[in-house]
Amino acid sequence: MDTKTAAKKTFRGELALVVAVLVNSFGVVLMLYSGAGISAISSVPYAFSEVFPVLTLGTWTYLFQGVLVLSLMVLRRQFVPPYLCSFVVGFVFGELLDIHEAWIGLLPTGLPFKIIYFIVSYLLISLGIALSNRCGLPIVPTDLFPRELAQITHISYAKIKIAFDVICLATTGILTLGFLGHLDGLGIGTILAAFTMGKMVAVCGDLFDQRFQFKTFPARARLRGVKAE
Repeated sequence: MDTKTAAKKTFRGELALVVAVLVNSFGVVLMLYSGAGISAISSVPYAFSEVFPVLTLGTWTYLFQGVLVLSLMVLRRQFVPPYLCSFVVGFVFGELLDIHEAWIGLLPTGLPFKIIYFIVSYLLISLGIALSNRCGLPIVPTDLFPRELAQITHISYAKIKIAFDVICLATTGILTLGFLGHLDGLGIGTILAAFTMGKMVAVCGDLFDQRFQFKTFPARARLRGVKAE
């Protein structure tokens, strides 16, 4: 073990996953509450929840995540058991979205607060994704998909992440404009996050790499992550 590795603190992968799910679920709802628009990765489920309100945002979220998991298996041309574990994590994530939506209205809604909410949510989501990419365990499918696609295609994570976010935004725009007659869920914050969050995730990831080494219990099934560059 070299000196730099020895100097790093150990961050348990299991704890990183729990923190990432909690942080990201709150960040997504807080960004929507800020009025600046929902995060790109949750914009598609949000659009479906507005167009077809018979199901909640949380339910549409894990249905969307199921499609992403199946898509990855098709791309890899094999059944990948840890991806199913990822779907379970995604289910918990979806339930947390509904829980946060139930109480988020208690927060003040003045313009200065909304600006703060957007900044905080942007940073929380970036940190959460960076943690997810390093936990060494099955993660939320919306975070898993760009990470695994980067590994499959050998294209940098930042580029894949930005492309994925932009496609999500385009899909949301088409759905809401086509069915509701107006754009819904998309704002300046959504656009800003879509084109910059991939880079911010990379910055957060580098900061984590400089300070921590992530370890999981050997007996646990894991997915090998790619470094967000």
